[in-house]
Amino acid sequence: MKEFKILAVIAALVGITYYGIEPYAHHIMHPEVAPADFSFKTLKNVDTTLAGNVENGKVLVEANCIACHAIDKAGYPAVMPNVDAAASYGVVPPDLSSAGRIYDKNYLANFIFDPVTAMHLEGKYTPESGKQFPMPAYNWMSPQEIMDVVAYLQSVSPKVEGKEAHKATFEAACGRCHDMKYAGIQATTPKDNLKTYMGATPPDLSQYIKSRGEHYLHSFINDPQLLLHGTSMPRVGLTETAQEEVIAYMEEIGDSKKAERETTGLWVMLYTLIFAILAWLWKRKIWSEVH
Repeated sequence: MKEFKILAVIAALVGITYYGIEPYAHHIMHPEVAPADFSFKTLKNVDTTLAGNVENGKVLVEANCIACHAIDKAGYPAVMPNVDAAASYGVVPPDLSSAGRIYDKNYLANFIFDPVTAMHLEGKYTPESGKQFPMPAYNWMSPQEIMDVVAYLQSVSPKVEGKEAHKATFEAACGRCHDMKYAGIQATTPKDNLKTYMGATPPDLSQYIKSRGEHYLHSFINDPQLLLHGTSMPRVGLTETAQEEVIAYMEEIGDSKKAERETTGLWVMLYTLIFAILAWLWKRKIWSEVH
């Protein structure tokens, strides 16, 4: 009976630590923030309920976007090599082939209208800083024209699924600034340009799924300023599906043994339980003879 009392005390202490102390410590070190907001309701510069005209959007894109941006899937290659583009703009302008698929429509429209506000980088690009964001605001466009551009970008986005979509979305959303060494992915923007543009070299994301955790990444990717105020990482505006694809790819690369590890853990717990029962039965037999 004494053993069961000891077991009960240990179980109680572990429970208090796990369900009481640990959550409290986590709350202090990582204060709660608002859950990820994929509605982008705070962005209200453009009426995103307007139906876009794809043909007019194509005309507008050809006149205003392809001088800097590639749209490879639509037959518009990059106008200069990545090294030259990074030297000119500070960072390589993104290929817009997948923009209509991975970015939220509301975010994308507001980004075109005013990129700094949409990316939550007002604190970095202030009049006092003297810094200017590489992409100009297209707030001179009418809401209808902006939605025409969005409709065109959505129309040219390729359809990809499964693990192919995971990698494609990661490269489109993160690959201009972040390496993924374990996957052989190197940022398209040279490190020196990134350090000057961002103020620091963006981290390699190979192990971020382990060092930060899935819960943290869901909030951080959606709006970095909520968890790391003043960071140079912008709000990228991914849809919930696209963000899940990014995190899934980070898990495939950085924690590929997760399912195997969790399954093994269950077997280890079962083994420990069986071993504990056998040990107790053996102890009971031995001491019964003594008594």
